[in-house]
Formats: sequence, structure tokens, C-alpha cells
Amino acid sequence: MSTEDAVAHGIHTTAGVVTSAAMVMVGVFAIFATLSALEFKQMGVGLAVAVLIDATIVRAVLLPATMKLLGDWNWYVPRRLRRAPRLVAEPARQS
Repeated sequence: MSTEDAVAHGIHTTAGVVTSAAMVMVGVFAIFATLSALEFKQMGVGLAVAVLIDATIVRAVLLPATMKLLGDWNWYVPRRLRRAPRLVAEPARQS
């Protein structure tokens, strides 16, 4: 796949899972903000904000933009790692 196609495919196939997981985590961490101890409130708000930033800004904006800018350099493998076994994904079976 070309880099643009790979980025589009990656976003399309993982967007639902990433968004759902982020929503669950933000919900759980937001519950911490309702507790009486100040430390738990701070931790809950901090973790909820961190997950929101990661799910929206990093995964939806910065990662695809960086991959598009890097182009073929995304797939560069250092010389030391070229000896590692290559894993090839099989095409999906259509029934």
C-alpha cells in the first residue's frame, strides 16, 4: 500500500476501537473526580484529560500528519533489525 492508503486504512479500521476505549477510560476516570479525596480528584481529571488529548490530538491529528509527511521513511528498517523474521499479513478471506 502507498503511505496515504495505509494511513487512511489504519484510521478507518482503528477509529471505532480507539474512540470507544477512550470514551470508557474517560468515563471511569471522571468517576474518580467525584470522590472526596483531593488526590483522587486530581488523578481522575488528569487521566481523563490525558486520554482525551491522546485519542483526539495525537492519534487523530499528529500521527496521520506525521506519517504522511514522512512518506516512505515510515517503513524504514535499520540494518540491525533486517535480520528479524518478517511477518506477512495474509489477505482476509471472503466467504
